[in-house]
Amino acid sequence: MARTVARVIVDALRELEVRHVFGVVGDALNPLTDAIRTTEGVEWVGCRHEEAAAFAAGAQSQLSGNLGVCMGTVGPGSVHLLNGLYDAAKSRTPVLAIAGQVPSAEIGGDYFQEVDNDLLFRDVAVFRATVSSPDQLPRLLEAAVRAALAERGVAVLTVPGDLGERELADDRAARFPRTRPVTRADDEGVRRAAELINAGERVTLLVGRGARGAGPEVRELAGRLAAPMVLTLKAKEGFEDDNPYQVGQTGLIGNPAAAHALDSCDTLVMLGTDFPYRDWYPEGCKAVQIDLDERHLGRRTPVDVGLAGDTAATLRALLPLLDAVEDRSHLDGALGRFADWQEGQRELADARHDHRLLGRLRSAFDNRDGDVRPEALAAAVDAAAADDAVFTSDTGMATVWLSRFVTMRGGRRLLGSYNLGSMANAMPQALGAQLLFPERQVVAFCGDGGLSMLLGDLMTIRTYRLPVKLVVFDNRRLGMVKLEQEQSGLPEFGTELDNPDFAAVANALGLTGIRVTGPDQLADGVRRAFDTPGPVLLDVLTNPQEIAVPAKPTVEQGWGFAIAKVKETLRSHGG
Repeated sequence: MARTVARVIVDALRELEVRHVFGVVGDALNPLTDAIRTTEGVEWVGCRHEEAAAFAAGAQSQLSGNLGVCMGTVGPGSVHLLNGLYDAAKSRTPVLAIAGQVPSAEIGGDYFQEVDNDLLFRDVAVFRATVSSPDQLPRLLEAAVRAALAERGVAVLTVPGDLGERELADDRAARFPRTRPVTRADDEGVRRAAELINAGERVTLLVGRGARGAGPEVRELAGRLAAPMVLTLKAKEGFEDDNPYQVGQTGLIGNPAAAHALDSCDTLVMLGTDFPYRDWYPEGCKAVQIDLDERHLGRRTPVDVGLAGDTAATLRALLPLLDAVEDRSHLDGALGRFADWQEGQRELADARHDHRLLGRLRSAFDNRDGDVRPEALAAAVDAAAADDAVFTSDTGMATVWLSRFVTMRGGRRLLGSYNLGSMANAMPQALGAQLLFPERQVVAFCGDGGLSMLLGDLMTIRTYRLPVKLVVFDNRRLGMVKLEQEQSGLPEFGTELDNPDFAAVANALGLTGIRVTGPDQLADGVRRAFDTPGPVLLDVLTNPQEIAVPAKPTVEQGWGFAIAKVKETLRSHGG
């Protein structure tokens, strides 16, 4: 029996072990959603916004390594996918988007809702094509999937509304043979890297997500070289737990120990990272970089030896050529600074902080309303969450507090829009994660601005009874923008949010809402949130004036804050 275009596509998704397809139903998608309805093992997840669908699909792809799939119908439905697809593209994770299109005969005639999808998705997709004949399948589908998997990116296949129900003349199944070659740098490059590293006296490692498959090799390298290990945010997962060499993150969300470990080294070894912030790289040192993508070598900072290849395979060739370093002063100095910084952070996160002398003095200046310190909230959630919890975080201050106060111990996983830097990602990514791992705890660190942007998909969480824990850092601000303005000496403007009671909204939508308005309620509120079965939204009023001190605060930033506060004070008094 001949199969339809829709049936070929959905059967292929089942073969690829895709379990969920995210989207919003619409006319051009009707044949596809009906094929999903009658296919065991593939579930349609109806979202309230296509952007949330794309974020959820990307989250599943990042967590599983498999293909994530989302769908958007004609015109606006496909346009809405874009932001979530850009996040997947920037995160280098494979996602297939099926986009609807107007009937074939109307394409190019400025028909109702018509959008040129091939043009629309040109920048975000590694592959894009419009099906113009049923007989193009399964070839086009195979090409789309291969491109997404091989290039770790987004593929977009556009299906006009009249083609989904049409049958193929040649009814063969789509085939997806998959191999993953492991490559390493050439011997000459490895030899030159070893010579350069052996000549150094103070080596620091900068480790990124691309090295996560090389955990034992990276730890052996750090031990052999007595080298402190600075982690990118995405390398927290895999390198933070039980690692005697790591000193946390650098950059605006980082700490002084990591910044000093970089600035004081004479040799920098970068492993699986494309850390984008040029100002935070050390100057005047030698550099070796290992990355699977040759385009990344030397892209952010000059390197003396660039090795293109798999991190684990390349390190296995490099390690026998390296001399053991006996002098641990560089490593021990970095670890000592890191321990001192961590102790200071623990004091900030203590719920009793504002009751002590220094805390009372500080709160008289920056927390007169007695709101919850966001550090205390993040630390309380870290203590309450399971050791195999999946964390997501919204871009902005929620990510800062997660990076500093949540440890990726045990089997914990971490997701965020850490390359695109989008708002509103945490909740829909948690949605996708919970569907992928129904037995695991999923915790979303939500900014109030981010949550409210895609608030409607709280209803998706309710509909599918997903037991996610949504922790809202409700500072009534776009907090990171406020911080950026004040660092530049500008008074806060346009960042204040007139928020509802998010807990009451959650209760009205059928979730459990818990609201915390002061430090004395925090411990009980967090406990109730994690003890309550099903989806919970924990709305915590956090201090809007909290400042996250960067790893290397500058005099200019200090003056900027001072000037901004003077301007804000004058404005509040009518000046």
